[in-house]
Amino acid sequence: MSQARIALIHATALAVDPIRDAFEAGWPQARITNLLDDSLSTDLALEGTLTERMIDRFVTLARYSAGCGANAILFTCSAFGVAIEAARREVSIPVLKPNEAMFEEALEIGGRIGLISTFQPSIPSMVRELEDEATRRGTKVSIRTHTVAGAMDALSRGDAKLHDQLIAASGAEFTDRDVLMLAQFSMARAAKGLNVRPGQRVLTSPLSAVARLKRDLA
Repeated sequence: MSQARIALIHATALAVDPIRDAFEAGWPQARITNLLDDSLSTDLALEGTLTERMIDRFVTLARYSAGCGANAILFTCSAFGVAIEAARREVSIPVLKPNEAMFEEALEIGGRIGLISTFQPSIPSMVRELEDEATRRGTKVSIRTHTVAGAMDALSRGDAKLHDQLIAASGAEFTDRDVLMLAQFSMARAAKGLNVRPGQRVLTSPLSAVARLKRDLA
């Protein structure tokens, strides 16, 4: 495909720059478009669970993106797995979950996985998706998770340095893991600051997703 058009659908503005940077680094030829509904993350936090109305909103966003001529859709918020699955069933173009490519890459590295998050509501669906993928592959997996309190709030108010420092400090809890994943797109900027043991891999959702889309569509 000479110039694939990728629709990026965001539930927080914090995800926009990281995925743009990942495309610039990994696939600058792609044509990307952005849709942002930052009420989705707020509504999920208030409701505590995905509602049918929220799921319908994801389906609507996917249909709109497909109707605008997108060749594929990438959702960038990791807390909405069930809603993204529903959207995927309603359109004929590829729909990629935020962490789908990263999970596949992690399981190819090893079964001892660490998952660091800055948005706690994303953890249950991510663990379920990762376990489902491991089961599909017939792979045993051991998952340890941690939510970094205060990091997302720091980034939201413009204190990126504190955001990165908090995430870096949390990495010390995962020295026994084969691979360490950063759950939110907005966390990608902190990857270089993590102190990891020799041979331990750090994965971020934006870079893994871009690599997967380029492989499938370029």
